Amino acid sequence: MSVLLAAGCLLVVLLALAACGSGSSTETAPHPHALPGGKLRVAELRIDSRAVGRELDTSVIEPTGWSAAKRPLLVFLHGAGGSNESFIANRAVLSGLSRLGAEAPVVAFPDGERSWWHNRASGDWERYVMREVIPTVRRRFHTDPGRVAVGGISMGGYGAYHLGLLHPGRFCAVGGHSAGLWLDESEEFEGAFDNRADYERNDVLAAVRRDPHAFGDTPVWNDYGDEDWFVAGNAAFVAALRAGGADLTAHVWPGGHDSAYWDAHWPRYLRFYADALAAC
Repeated sequence: MSVLLAAGCLLVVLLALAACGSGSSTETAPHPHALPGGKLRVAELRIDSRAVGRELDTSVIEPTGWSAAKRPLLVFLHGAGGSNESFIANRAVLSGLSRLGAEAPVVAFPDGERSWWHNRASGDWERYVMREVIPTVRRRFHTDPGRVAVGGISMGGYGAYHLGLLHPGRFCAVGGHSAGLWLDESEEFEGAFDNRADYERNDVLAAVRRDPHAFGDTPVWNDYGDEDWFVAGNAAFVAALRAGGADLTAHVWPGGHDSAYWDAHWPRYLRFYADALAAC
């Protein structure tokens, strides 16, 4: 449990949510308790996933004071070694959301272990996000099914692009931040794929090189640091989309593959998603 939640002395209640299609869930939620500043609060959903065969948590940051019946949703995917709690106590995240005010989306942070967010031997991770996480968050937080964005950092950036390619037109925006992309299998991050066949089935860079229009009209974001591990893969991804005239926002900023780099840019990330969701 994060330091922020522990320090807040949050009371916890367990609520049962009805089973829905491909999975059932229970929710562990703060007894309504705003985070410092009063604009945000955190809840946790525990999903008994049929897609991956075990229980997994999703942390949700919810803006307070909403009057709209259906609110936009940002699904944000963590990197390798992270979890659903990787960002909920992050000052840059909380500050960026607070600054958005009434434009702030509900943000869901599912736990994806070290899955790399694609269907593989360890579970159907794409189905987990699309058919379990998103519907469960929608029921609990009354989010708009037509206004959903997906983004992520590192492994999560790869995952966001992968989901966007599998579901063209489903998302209002797709974003990768220091996305785990490489030019060929020899550069693969250890454990990202089960074998060569798994790699070839889920090669994001190859997909956009074959079809630079693969994201359709969906706004796409890419950024990475000039000293990042995945410079070559991300540069090739950007080049492919630019060649196809994609709706692309791309940045290369100073920095490496680390939290100092991402924390410096969270407000820009969140503004991109908020603007795309508002225009969707």
